[in-house]
Amino acid sequence: MSKKARITIHPKFKIGEISPRLFSAFMEPIGTIVNGTMYNPKHPTADEQGFRRDFIQALQGTGLPAVRMPGGNFVSAWQWKDSIGPRELRKAHLDPAWHQYIPNDVGHDEYLQWAEKAGTAPIYTVNLGTGSLQDAMDCVEYTNHEGGTYWSDLRRKNGHDKPYNVKTWCLGNEMDGHWQLGSWEKNPTGYGTLCHEASKAMKWIDEKIETVVCGSSASFMDHYPEWEAKVMDQCYDTVDYLALHHYHIAKPGDILSLLGGSLYYEDFINTEAAMLDYIQAKHRSPRKVNISFDEYGAFPRPFSELHPGYGPYNMARVHYAFDPERKYIRHDPDNMPEREFPGGDMLKLLSMTSIQLALLRHADRVKIGCMTGGLAALATTNHDTVWRPATYYAFRQLIEYARGISLQTIVDSETFDMPGYAIDDTSQYTGKNNVNYIDSASAWDEKAGRLTVYVINRNESQTYPLELDLRGFADIASSGKASGRLTKCTHHETFSKDFEAKSSAGHDWKTPAKKSVTIKEGIASAKVQPLSWNVFIFE
Repeated sequence: MSKKARITIHPKFKIGEISPRLFSAFMEPIGTIVNGTMYNPKHPTADEQGFRRDFIQALQGTGLPAVRMPGGNFVSAWQWKDSIGPRELRKAHLDPAWHQYIPNDVGHDEYLQWAEKAGTAPIYTVNLGTGSLQDAMDCVEYTNHEGGTYWSDLRRKNGHDKPYNVKTWCLGNEMDGHWQLGSWEKNPTGYGTLCHEASKAMKWIDEKIETVVCGSSASFMDHYPEWEAKVMDQCYDTVDYLALHHYHIAKPGDILSLLGGSLYYEDFINTEAAMLDYIQAKHRSPRKVNISFDEYGAFPRPFSELHPGYGPYNMARVHYAFDPERKYIRHDPDNMPEREFPGGDMLKLLSMTSIQLALLRHADRVKIGCMTGGLAALATTNHDTVWRPATYYAFRQLIEYARGISLQTIVDSETFDMPGYAIDDTSQYTGKNNVNYIDSASAWDEKAGRLTVYVINRNESQTYPLELDLRGFADIASSGKASGRLTKCTHHETFSKDFEAKSSAGHDWKTPAKKSVTIKEGIASAKVQPLSWNVFIFE
């Protein structure tokens, strides 16, 4: 047995209010997520619009608060006006971002109506790459205005009488990226000015909406964080969120570097929050612009070859390469190839939750979080059916119990060092020392009289005796039904002796185990298994 670990939590050490949209999902029409999973008119469960009912039903009741759609690189050339009305009259287009055909079988209305059916709120991305300010204004009018204008009456004519009332609008996608169509990478001031005008005009059409402006697409960008500082200097007074994106990568088998990647997310958030505070002070503004971390993920992959002495990395060498042999792909929703992601279910769960705990620890500034692959994390699909992977349970536990106020969790545990490494010529991580094996975050729902403590054991071989010091809660009166001491605890444990085990069609991941916890004089005692996900619910 290893050295005892300890987590101390006090209700007065508050980080910030937890937004109900902190644990949302991101969807982009790449591969089969739209054509095959979301939409397949030949599927036995298909409804009158061609949507798979089995997928919708699997998402209903999960509490998924929002889905960012149809964002990603795709949207920077998407012409939404060609995707509305009768399907037989819609215009098909090429998607140069992903070299695929877009038949617009799933168009603007279908995305929003699918979200209604799935019981989630859309976070909608407008095209500010090849699109215009007028297109963005028309889109808000079509989507949210009651009626009496050309665009709002056209929506009603197309079958949706009531406004969709989309609340949150993203002003383009990764507009600093060389790979983006209509990129503003060389002109952040121009993009910031466009966002100022777009946000102003869109809000004058519907003053209840909020807008999200693009920041650097990754902390590895040469222009980070200067680019978004120049952007925000132009539009701080009209936008509400700054969008951050990051995908953490580690070498296959290096689990500690993969799960320790949450520290780099925190560095990213801290830097951007400081930049936003500087711009706020510069503008003498009473407004606080917060963060939307609306694309994120972590996964293992082999590293690319490095080229020492090659000079500063220029992404044009990658993204401006033109392959005369490359063909456009035409996706058939009824021909859905099997996709196999590296690693077992527990690796996916731990890499996902390690980032989500970092977002929870920064709940004061991160108000929207959209996980890439979040829909599959709740409902994994193949051509025929849907099943629950291990991530389903962890995602649900975050959505359901991470309510109220995020509290500081002070961790005392054994530590490890993460050496620095380079994924490729541009993506390089500095090393981190004295990283706790125990990773944790917490949520205090005072109204419900409930404290939830989330714990990851990053250690690959050691079980830790764990003490949770809750003595600070002893005499805290609750405004809800309960008051006084936290006397009841349920420990939900997700763990597998076979770390490579996978769920599959017809074989849902097993329900998390419930373990006993003793509480004595305000200290709870439990054990956390190697590479495990643990949720302690105190009431």
